[in-house]
Amino acid sequence: MTRSSFFAAIVCLGALLTGSLSAADDAALTAVKAADAARVKAMQAPTKEALEAVLSDDLNYAHSSGVVDTKASLIDLVLSGKTKYLGFNYESQNFSFPAPGIALMHGRVNLKVGKGAETSDLAMSYLAVWREEKGQWKFLAWQSCKLPPAEAPAK
Repeated sequence: MTRSSFFAAIVCLGALLTGSLSAADDAALTAVKAADAARVKAMQAPTKEALEAVLSDDLNYAHSSGVVDTKASLIDLVLSGKTKYLGFNYESQNFSFPAPGIALMHGRVNLKVGKGAETSDLAMSYLAVWREEKGQWKFLAWQSCKLPPAEAPAK
């Protein structure tokens, strides 16, 4: 093999690896987005089976109030009807994959939450962590904080 054909082979190999990594990232992104859509659906129309399927056994769900739920306590909370997720609208949803089998999702979300007879509209910033477990993306962690109301423009 000549020196120029060796370098050509290295360039081709690099292009192939870059392309396959990009395809893997695209596949993971598609899978995580689908898992999150299933999670949102399960929280808005909760069934034990749907929640069990998408939540990790190691779930750490930190509400904007500071209350932290586990998988079992979050499932109990939404199934009891004490907290109802009535609306879920992402303003932004950004993803990164810092390690194999780990996805970070962050951005802004507007939630409509019912507690008893009261309903709240919440604008929040969030960080979610997804982990691939036995070939399935599971919701591992959530941390959110309420955003201050938007100020009216000055006159």
